Amino acid sequence: MVHIIGENNSLFNNYIAEIRDVEIQKDPLRFRRNLERVGEIMAYEISKHLDYSEVDVQTPLGNTPVSIIDKNVVLATILRAGLPLHQGLLNAFDRAENCFISAYRKHNEGEDICIEFEYIASPSLDDKIVILSDPILATGSSMEVGYKALLEKGTPKHVHIVSVVGSKEGVEYIKKHLGEENVTLWVGAVDPELNSQSYIVPGLGDAGDLAFGPKIDSK
Repeated sequence: MVHIIGENNSLFNNYIAEIRDVEIQKDPLRFRRNLERVGEIMAYEISKHLDYSEVDVQTPLGNTPVSIIDKNVVLATILRAGLPLHQGLLNAFDRAENCFISAYRKHNEGEDICIEFEYIASPSLDDKIVILSDPILATGSSMEVGYKALLEKGTPKHVHIVSVVGSKEGVEYIKKHLGEENVTLWVGAVDPELNSQSYIVPGLGDAGDLAFGPKIDSK
């Protein structure tokens, strides 16, 4: 199942427009906050698809029944670009457990770009709802690496994958490689192509660098 949130006109698209805008991107605080706001909206949309149980809540004047989410939620993200988006999801799912995955794009001269996985810090994921976030879904390979790393920590009931901008190729990759799993993909917008360095075109650039400053590439 794939949900493309930006296909329906809403305030969400204002945030996507600012995230993409090369001038607004010059303000890292604004860029991070926009990723955070996208995460908050994504959390709200995902919450409509979770299971609920009714509980009684005592108010100052009496009791009232309220339906609340009945499964533990774990928020997982891929460092470092995923942190602002993760924070937005955490603002909404404020009682969630958290998981952090270290993975990065490795560039070797004359070779294809590969994804290197280093470590994961996670609670048990058995029978839990997991929301795995990364702002960019380019080739889809880093998301697959993150997903497989999660499975080392248990068997989730369901995994929701969240990205701000994806490529058509990346979406198809996830559908092909994770389509038979209990996985739902949520993406803000889908762009048509990747360039020779596997960056999405038109995309938004390097989300990690825009949020936290440029880095020295791993060798």
